[in-house]
Amino acid sequence: MDMQRTLGKLFVGIAFCSILLSGCTSAVRYRSTVQEGTRAVRTPPTPQRGLASYYHDDFHGRRTASGEVFRQDRLTAAHPTLPFGTRVHVRNLRNGRSVVVRITDRGPFVPGRIIDLSRAAAEHLGMLADGIAEVEIIPLEEP
Repeated sequence: MDMQRTLGKLFVGIAFCSILLSGCTSAVRYRSTVQEGTRAVRTPPTPQRGLASYYHDDFHGRRTASGEVFRQDRLTAAHPTLPFGTRVHVRNLRNGRSVVVRITDRGPFVPGRIIDLSRAAAEHLGMLADGIAEVEIIPLEEP
């Protein structure tokens, strides 16, 4: 009888832990799929607006949070939450210039800034002189 109670408690404990852990699975936060009739329809990603800055030359050659080596001449960027490898369309709201970058790092860690760009990306956007620019970013694809 005690063996049955012990096994019953063990089973309940395992089931409870399984339910708790299932809530910890990762999910892509910026894209969702809505079932419409018999076909799945992707909702468009939500644009973000805010300030962009670019990496200082001191970071060239260092490893990023994704493990890649950072290079100023590549079209890459840092974002606080988008998955590594996500391609993002970045548009300078002042001059209309745009560029597509790939997320390889975490940051920026300055309030109000939403993305840190490589020097090459900043040059495409025409923001080297000012160092920062008001931008709109739109995730293009999941990695």
